Amino acid sequence: MLAAMRVLIVGCGYVGFPLGAELARLGHEVFGLRRSAEGAAGLAAAGVTPLTGDITNPAALARLPGPFDWVVDAVSSSRGDAEAYRRVFLDGTRHLLDALADAPPRKFVFTSSTSVYAQSDGSTVDESAATEPTSETGRVLVQAEQMVMQAWRVRKFPAVVLRLAGIYGPGRGHLFKQFLSGEARIEGDGARFINMVHVEDAAGAVMTALERAQPGGVYNVADDAPVSERAFFEWIAGELGRAMPPAAAEAGRVPRKRAVTHKRVSNAKLKSAGWRLKFPTFREGYAREIGTHRDTESRQPIR
Repeated sequence: MLAAMRVLIVGCGYVGFPLGAELARLGHEVFGLRRSAEGAAGLAAAGVTPLTGDITNPAALARLPGPFDWVVDAVSSSRGDAEAYRRVFLDGTRHLLDALADAPPRKFVFTSSTSVYAQSDGSTVDESAATEPTSETGRVLVQAEQMVMQAWRVRKFPAVVLRLAGIYGPGRGHLFKQFLSGEARIEGDGARFINMVHVEDAAGAVMTALERAQPGGVYNVADDAPVSERAFFEWIAGELGRAMPPAAAEAGRVPRKRAVTHKRVSNAKLKSAGWRLKFPTFREGYAREIGTHRDTESRQPIR
């Protein structure tokens, strides 16, 4: 058992909340920073001290009750455009690094995304693969990663970068939601790979990084089994007894930009550091979501 740490989670939301709750359960002193006071009661009930402040505001970061042993940067752009990404991931991360400069933590974890990989040939990508994204948001994340790693190289700031695949779980999972709403479409032949990770495993990955990852390291966070888009929808359709989504072209829809990316993200490096998955494939994770969906449907009044 590790000694109790003072932990700051910046962006204590979808991934940060379960991470904070688990850290608090283990006896660590946890602070969760959010842009607004919304959700503060839930954080407090989970044993996390709620803080309010915006990472893009240096004055708010100057008021943080440091020093901290561990800091996690798990902010989200709230699905914003490239400018929102710049404010949050470039300006905000720079402000956070500056705020921690005088009293650096023992470990700093920055959550990035596997969208930094633009491979479109179905190849397996590990952390040494080229990061040349075609989207502007992906390029912003690469720049943010470089800034964090520069802090490690220049002043040994103990940073770790995690590149998270598509996160799903309760209330989240855009392909599943599209399927349920009838909006899902198969892009091309449906062969492109989808890389996912359940939110509980994403939180577990951050925990592994805090406890065991090497400063200066970059780690992919994805489950064990990248799956083709067609195979994903075939399984969901079979479980729910519904028809497969139509092809995008047949539905008169322009193929999604997301379809350009076609890669299999390797998680071997983080697993070698001790990461263990609760949901090794999407099937285990979505079995729970499908069960929840069925329970919800069964409670709907008969019309």
